[in-house]
Amino acid sequence: MPDHPDGASRIPEFQSREEEAEFWETHDVTDYLDELRPVEVSFAPGFSSGLMIRLDRADWDALGRIAAERGTDPATLARVWIKERLREAGV
Repeated sequence: MPDHPDGASRIPEFQSREEEAEFWETHDVTDYLDELRPVEVSFAPGFSSGLMIRLDRADWDALGRIAAERGTDPATLARVWIKERLREAGV
C-alpha cells in the first residue's frame, strides 16, 4: 500500500509503452520504491531468454544507426534480421 495520506499512487496510469518510457526517463524509480511490489514472472513455453552477440564498435554503431532510422532498437532489428535469415535458410 502506498505510504501516502490519501493512499493514491503517484505513478500515473499509462496509455502506451512510449508514455511510460517517457515518464521513467524523467523520474527516478528510487523516489517510488514505497509503491513497488515484487511480482512473479513466467515466460511462455519455448521462449528463449536471450543471446549475447559480440560486435565491434563500428558494427554496433551501424546497427544502432539503422535501427534508429527504422524507429526501433538495435536488439529488435538484430532479431528481425536473424529471423529473416532463418526463413531464407528454410528453418
